[in-house]
Amino acid sequence: MRRIICAILAVLLLALPLAGCQKQEELTKVRLYEVTHSVFYAAQYIAMEQGYFADEGLSIELTNAGGADKAMTALLAGQADIALMGPESSIYVYNEGREDFTQVVGQLTQCDGAFIVGREPDADFTLEKLRGKSILGGRAGGIPLMTLEYALRQAGLTPGVDVNVRSDVQFNLMAGAFAGGEGDYTTLFEPSATDMELEGKCYVLASVGELAGEVPYTCYQVRKSTLEDDSELVERFLRAIYRAQRFVAESDAATVAQALAPAFSDTSVETLEKVVERYRSIDAFACTPIMQKEAYERLMDIMEQAGELDARAPYEQVINNSVAEKIVSEG
Repeated sequence: MRRIICAILAVLLLALPLAGCQKQEELTKVRLYEVTHSVFYAAQYIAMEQGYFADEGLSIELTNAGGADKAMTALLAGQADIALMGPESSIYVYNEGREDFTQVVGQLTQCDGAFIVGREPDADFTLEKLRGKSILGGRAGGIPLMTLEYALRQAGLTPGVDVNVRSDVQFNLMAGAFAGGEGDYTTLFEPSATDMELEGKCYVLASVGELAGEVPYTCYQVRKSTLEDDSELVERFLRAIYRAQRFVAESDAATVAQALAPAFSDTSVETLEKVVERYRSIDAFACTPIMQKEAYERLMDIMEQAGELDARAPYEQVINNSVAEKIVSEG
């Protein structure tokens, strides 16, 4: 009898790794491209690190595209299933007349996440101090550059006339370029801004998001065909994101920082907590994935002022809230 029991136990023990592998194989891989790696996208990393995606049967393969143009290229080429970037990208694609255009299915942030940094501390900084100076602003046609220029115009400064707003440095190379002596000022996302400040390489002076106001800044986008053929995948993805959005909204900064730590191994938890507080102070994190029409129209106003919009794209075509609204209604 003892031999029989031992044999049964041996078989069960051998089966355990196989069961684990089978469970892993059941996860559906999602190729997710992000425009950059930033605490600005806190809910996304929390959904990954807290297992929210896994709970929905998803395995995330995350790629840092280093710019919205590259993220959109990957999405259109079928290299990405979902891309996180500025919604202006889908407006451009729609206006090109593509049959399988891209749509925004979920909003993650609701203002510009960049901060203006300089080489010297300046407690009395105003945008007027940029007059006659140069600032690295990002890629032409990208939402970071357009919101910065919008904020400058609101302050009575004309980009290219009063301020040299440079668009010749790639988005993901701006921190290094500034540290190397390029520009009088630059805009940086977090945690890069705080990390460089702690190293004594720059000083955070102002928030572009606070200066420019509410904008649907970073959103999840998919090809129209993906939403038509596999809406369940999008639903599972956004359910995990919405769960993480609520976690961010309901938890204190220290708790959020601890949850983010594995995704930012080169940044201390203390710095992450400071960054979370900084983003909260400008109301950067969207609480639901639903994008409001008023915010979308304001984005197109900004694009028109920047001279980057040939025609206004219909909200009903570019923004598809059907999945986000379903998830939010479930509570």
